[in-house]
Amino acid sequence: MIPALRGHMAAALMAFGLMSAPACAGEVRAAVASNFSAPMERIAALFRQESGHTVKVSLGASGKLYEQIRGGAAFDVFLAADEELPKRLLQDGRAVGGSRFVYATGRLVLWSAQSDFVDDGGRVLGKGDFDRLAIANPRFSPYGVAAKETLEKLTMWNAMQRKLDKGDDVAQAYQFAATEKSDLAFVALSQIMRDSKVTEGSYWLVPQGMHNPIRQSAVLLTGAQDQVAAKAFLAFLKSEKAKAVMRGYGYELS
Repeated sequence: MIPALRGHMAAALMAFGLMSAPACAGEVRAAVASNFSAPMERIAALFRQESGHTVKVSLGASGKLYEQIRGGAAFDVFLAADEELPKRLLQDGRAVGGSRFVYATGRLVLWSAQSDFVDDGGRVLGKGDFDRLAIANPRFSPYGVAAKETLEKLTMWNAMQRKLDKGDDVAQAYQFAATEKSDLAFVALSQIMRDSKVTEGSYWLVPQGMHNPIRQSAVLLTGAQDQVAAKAFLAFLKSEKAKAVMRGYGYELS
């Protein structure tokens, strides 16, 4: 091949490669409720494959992440475990109007690391044959609020006070039960489910009528540094690929 022609072809191939790659891969800084940790990991990987953008995830209790955002923490998007906190950010001018949407509805479960310990009707709570019950702190966690509402519905909230272990978030509540520091825990279904199957222990899926719906909402924050990448991620969260991941972890989708 003529050297000059070879050079032209190489230049053309290089140009094609540059055109095929993402024009400007960015980073999305996401504040994410801890119950969504496992699906978020998968969704972020799929999003990177499709868009070239990466997602830097900060996990925590929704209430604590909300306070960090109000305090000026550098996040682009907020994936909360409820609707109320993103709505407050909109009212405060810290989130972009029209950007909020419910990305999934979570399910609460009563769970034990011990097999056959929790029955499918939650009657273990009434028997009282346990020492410690873990929940996420209702001050900061929507899953903690749902656990409290469930115990109130069962008229057990006051009686359970001496047995409660309150975690900072639902991840810590799960950890208490996983290490058997607590006999039982109210946690998110997503924490014990993989690919539509519960992988460990015993559990009771709390009927949805026992507590207010856990409608998990996402919102774009006004301080977003890379709005293009942030908007692309929120759009991807609505995609069938992302929804398939969420269903596999037990979330319900509208």
